[in-house]
Amino acid sequence: MSAADDTTTAFETATAIRSLGDGTFTTTLRAEWSIASHPHGGFLVALLAKTATAVLHERDEATAEPLVVSAEFLHAPALGPVLLRTEVRKVGRRATVVAVRLEQRGRSCVEARVTTGRLPMRRAEWSDLPQMPAEPPSGALQLTAETSEGRFNLSKSCEVRIDPATAGHLAGRAGDPPRMRLWARPRQGVVDVYFALLAGDLNPPVVANLGRLGWAPTVQLTALVRTRPAPGWLRVVVESRSVNEAWFDSDATVVDAQGRLVAQTRQLALAPAPGP
Repeated sequence: MSAADDTTTAFETATAIRSLGDGTFTTTLRAEWSIASHPHGGFLVALLAKTATAVLHERDEATAEPLVVSAEFLHAPALGPVLLRTEVRKVGRRATVVAVRLEQRGRSCVEARVTTGRLPMRRAEWSDLPQMPAEPPSGALQLTAETSEGRFNLSKSCEVRIDPATAGHLAGRAGDPPRMRLWARPRQGVVDVYFALLAGDLNPPVVANLGRLGWAPTVQLTALVRTRPAPGWLRVVVESRSVNEAWFDSDATVVDAQGRLVAQTRQLALAPAPGP
């Protein structure tokens, strides 16, 4: 198998978990889904959501899909083995809630509440979505391994293209608004709800446009999944409402190839210090 073929199920493989039969699961956080040496935050959110649905599938709730993920990032986990503990907090006819805790070496690193149910499949009765081409134009910039926040290892398995008009930091400009438009898809394999969760946190930190370059760790992230994405590119618009001292917010809207809203994320993160 070639290196290219190995990426076909890279995301599926990386988010695969092994059940221990008592509501706990194990997996290994891999370097190819990290920023420098830090596991990617959006990847961890997708992993926690997948764990929540897995424990419900073990209880014969085969239709469980993630609707909401609310995650607290307590300590940055290291690459390597982790334990995932689940607790079903509520079982409902339309919504079930599962608590998931990612532990490493006896310490809780990320904790989440995942609300599950059945995702709607009909087109929305009303929506107000950003206007973007369904596919990245020829002038879109490809996000490569080297970024301002560290080595973007996900570039080996994800295609990410950025609208250059919204990425001043890549052109050496500082002072552009903290907004970005981008397109994302796995290099091989399918786009599913878990990849849509990842896409909501796949962008460089929007504060990079203000000259704040470097790692911007997420403190809290809440994601909504609205429907299953269609195959093709995901369109993502990310913007901040306020950058205040060390803190900034980042809101992402994820639209699929058919022009449907598939995910929304809102997070609070720590901004790197301003450059000289």
